[in-house]
Amino acid sequence: MDLREAISEHVRDGMTVALEGFTHLIPFAAGHEVIRQGRRDLTLVRMTPDLIYDQLIGMGCARKLIFSYGGNPGVGSLHRFRDAVENGWPAPLEIVEHSHAGLANAYAAGAANLPFEVLRGYGGTDLVEHNDQVAFVDCPFTGERLSAVRAVRPDVTVIHAQQADRHGNVMLWGLAGVQKEAVLAASHAIVTVEEMVDELEARPHSVVLPAWTIDAVCHVPGGAHPSYAAGYSTRDNEFYSAWDEIARDRDRFTEWMREHVLGAEVTA
Repeated sequence: MDLREAISEHVRDGMTVALEGFTHLIPFAAGHEVIRQGRRDLTLVRMTPDLIYDQLIGMGCARKLIFSYGGNPGVGSLHRFRDAVENGWPAPLEIVEHSHAGLANAYAAGAANLPFEVLRGYGGTDLVEHNDQVAFVDCPFTGERLSAVRAVRPDVTVIHAQQADRHGNVMLWGLAGVQKEAVLAASHAIVTVEEMVDELEARPHSVVLPAWTIDAVCHVPGGAHPSYAAGYSTRDNEFYSAWDEIARDRDRFTEWMREHVLGAEVTA
């Protein structure tokens, strides 16, 4: 499916949307299409929200963010994220902060169609005081006090992967985050891929998502830039460094987005 069509059909104002990918395979092209289509009041979910969420927040797409750690990896803060939280620009942003393990388990609960997941975590921290999606429960078998984290069930999950076959099955490899869980937890899923192939070939440590878990596959080579797709591209470290200065200033950020995202041609 064409990327523009996929976003138009599956992403609506007010939805809960997860754009997942850990270190690489971050779905920047799809996120930019969400921005171009002017989506508003989204609840965004992501482990380690980085530049694409800084851009979505700064362009006024988000009402709420459910996350675990937010920053520009190896560089510093997300200035548009900070501006929204601290100053309400361009709009106020509600935040729900988890630990990495907590959010991963929330996705896993959603993927299993369970109301919550349990883990040993959050104890000794003040996250629970600021997050009503976490509670403590007693194990019915041992009496041990455990943390329970409420399931996350996105309306739409968007990921980037290396390959899809002609039947719509998708394969990704390299560093895997929670893409599998996020897709299985969602009502709908969109995948952008580097390459369409006739048949997927087994690879060590790969993740295969069968066609029945996915609503749209879009051929978007380079769709993870400035992050990377293992085996296809390398990380654009210079851009991550440059983003720090671009995002510090509201006017410079807005002008950059107008030139490079709003005015950009859709490639797929």
